[in-house]
Amino acid sequence: MDMQTIYDALIRYGSQLLLVIIVLLIGLKLIAIVTRAVSKRLVQAELEPSLKPFITSLLKVALQVLLLISVASMIGIEMTSFIAVIGAMAFAVGLALQGSLANFAGGVLILLLKPFQVGDYIQSSGHAGTVKEIQIFYTLLDTPDNTRIIVPNALLSNSSTINYSKNPIRRLDLSFDVGYEADIDQVRSILLELATGHDLVFEDPPPQVLLGEHGDNAIVFYLRMWCNAGDYWPLYFEFLETVKKAFDEAGINIPYPQRDVHLIGNKGQ
Repeated sequence: MDMQTIYDALIRYGSQLLLVIIVLLIGLKLIAIVTRAVSKRLVQAELEPSLKPFITSLLKVALQVLLLISVASMIGIEMTSFIAVIGAMAFAVGLALQGSLANFAGGVLILLLKPFQVGDYIQSSGHAGTVKEIQIFYTLLDTPDNTRIIVPNALLSNSSTINYSKNPIRRLDLSFDVGYEADIDQVRSILLELATGHDLVFEDPPPQVLLGEHGDNAIVFYLRMWCNAGDYWPLYFEFLETVKKAFDEAGINIPYPQRDVHLIGNKGQ
């Protein structure tokens, strides 16, 4: 190969390579500009907070793939072969990342169907906590003692989930054991008076006191009250203490399990 041939090849392919590099750099710059613009638009839109970075990332990846295909066509790669190679690579990667793809699909379902949102307190797959962030592959929960739990989205999207924050009001159910010698009307009166006189307890629906069970050592009363979801736990702990003090003041016994043991001596003694 003479120098002229090499020179001609460098001129022809060098200019083409230079054009490809220029297109690639300009394309990446435009993709960055577009994704930033879309991100700003999404910040202004009333969307789920976790959905915004997902849309931005998905748009960025899609534009980058289109840019790569365009650059490949510029350097003479046949699109049919190129797409076939990409498909084979995607299939191989898909087999290797089945769990991650399941988490990705679960994240998409959670973001679209919204069974819970950031700030909700949920329980699912043996875990409970406040949702801090819904990512593409994982959902981050913070427990009441400020422990971070990272739950795969595949588990959340395929398991039953309890969302304690979905409804604005909740019913608080408490049970209290009293001795069989206690006056039923007195117990009911004390519980109703404590519930109806509390600022955080709704008047409608009104509180209920029900005799629910004849236990082995006690009769069981159920106190049902409606309140705002945010007041559930403060009321729960407050009433456990308040009812105990009220029962003590009224002389109402709260029994504990007891057993009678009979000793039978030998017949010869």
